[in-house]
Amino acid sequence: MKHCIGPNDYSKDDILELITLAEDIIANPKQYANACKGKQLATLFYEPSTRTRLSFTSAMLSLGGQVIGFDDAQCTSVSKGETLPDTIRVVSNYVDIIAMRHFKEGAALVASQYGSVPIINAGDGSHMHPTQTLTDLLTIHKELGRFDNLTIGLCGDLKYGRTVYSLIDAMKKYDNIHFVLIANKGLELNSEVLHDLKTYNNLTFTIKENLVDALGMLDVLYMTRVQKERFTNDSDYETSKHSFVLDAQKMTLAKEHMIVLHPLPRVDEISVEVDNDPRAAYFRQAGNGKYIRMALILKLLEGYDIASSKEKIYSVGDKQCCNTICVTQSEPVRYLSYNLDSKSHCAYCDYIIK
Repeated sequence: MKHCIGPNDYSKDDILELITLAEDIIANPKQYANACKGKQLATLFYEPSTRTRLSFTSAMLSLGGQVIGFDDAQCTSVSKGETLPDTIRVVSNYVDIIAMRHFKEGAALVASQYGSVPIINAGDGSHMHPTQTLTDLLTIHKELGRFDNLTIGLCGDLKYGRTVYSLIDAMKKYDNIHFVLIANKGLELNSEVLHDLKTYNNLTFTIKENLVDALGMLDVLYMTRVQKERFTNDSDYETSKHSFVLDAQKMTLAKEHMIVLHPLPRVDEISVEVDNDPRAAYFRQAGNGKYIRMALILKLLEGYDIASSKEKIYSVGDKQCCNTICVTQSEPVRYLSYNLDSKSHCAYCDYIIK
């Protein structure tokens, strides 16, 4: 049995198979109406969510299955001190598959270690959001028909945006990908990720401080909101939130076939006047989330081996991760690490262990 923890769990063949299935579900929904009859999905959401939680619910119901779960952990035994491993052990007795969102980085990996059913990571802190990435990939495939030879602009919150890190990881598999990184000071892409990008021959990147300067070169513009919940200082948030705004005037600078993506929710980083532009694909993107999650649920319940052959090899150690939002800081789990570029990384959040 395999789980969906991060975008590196997918090979190119896995992604193509999931997208092909999702597109067939879109074309022939009635054929899948009873595919999960008698199956149950648990949605365990320790953080607020609209699109992800409802799209998982809609996906399972559209497959003929049932859904249980919670969207406020304080109304569960978590408020009494129950650990994540114990919660997962218990819920695994009731359902066939679990989709979980958690505010701690690495929580999904912990769940996969203790659950007896497939675990789907629906977002773990600022770390990863693999089903959003699958949604992004399905949308790019439907809109542009390819994954190779793309220039992708990532704009806004590149430091805390888990969707950004997940998309970068996924695009490492494809040829001739150029990223344009558009962010102001304090929200730049993590230096470790930048270093990692330099090691891939198929990837290049440039850094821009101005959205206007970047628009004309892009095939995909991936907008992100500045996330207030990721800031510890309100003044830093206020300084950053209005830095990059996409409006109709700026869209005149973009290619005719460029698409605009956004994981949503938006605040004011995309003007509502852009919504009627045919290149604005973010609401179509949100709709695609249901279908790719239907495909993923089906494959995992079939026992599909979705993990690639390049799984990380973990070792047990006694050095605790120093990342304050890592799951190891609050849950009774083993300290696991893996080696990359001669450095030891936390298995849960990927931070370097010093």
